[in-house]
Amino acid sequence: MNRPSHKELFGKLNEAGKAVEHGRIALLNQVSLAADAVELEYDIELDLMEVLTELLESATPSDYTGSRPPKRSYEQDIQGLELFAFTVASRRFRCRVYFKFALSQEWFWLVSLHSDRFIREGS
Repeated sequence: MNRPSHKELFGKLNEAGKAVEHGRIALLNQVSLAADAVELEYDIELDLMEVLTELLESATPSDYTGSRPPKRSYEQDIQGLELFAFTVASRRFRCRVYFKFALSQEWFWLVSLHSDRFIREGS
């Protein structure tokens, strides 16, 4: 089986959206995320919930750019949790944005959120 399936990814995006909507957001590496927020020119303290909502609403299962099957985190706070990565075109930032997250007990763990740094063939 080629995990995650389209249905599973749709479910993860939905679950992530609900967690963000209810303010259940945890940041894995705050220093790195703050530096990336400066690069993208948004205030992580004021705008993060809105940014995540926009990204999660625009992401589809076909935007999944993570591993198959999903890798598991080795970071202490989310050790063993599956990591889901997506790359979407963002109107707000006028570029492609890469974000990676994990889900745990109705909490959204933000692992990465930055401009897409991967150069794809044919781009």
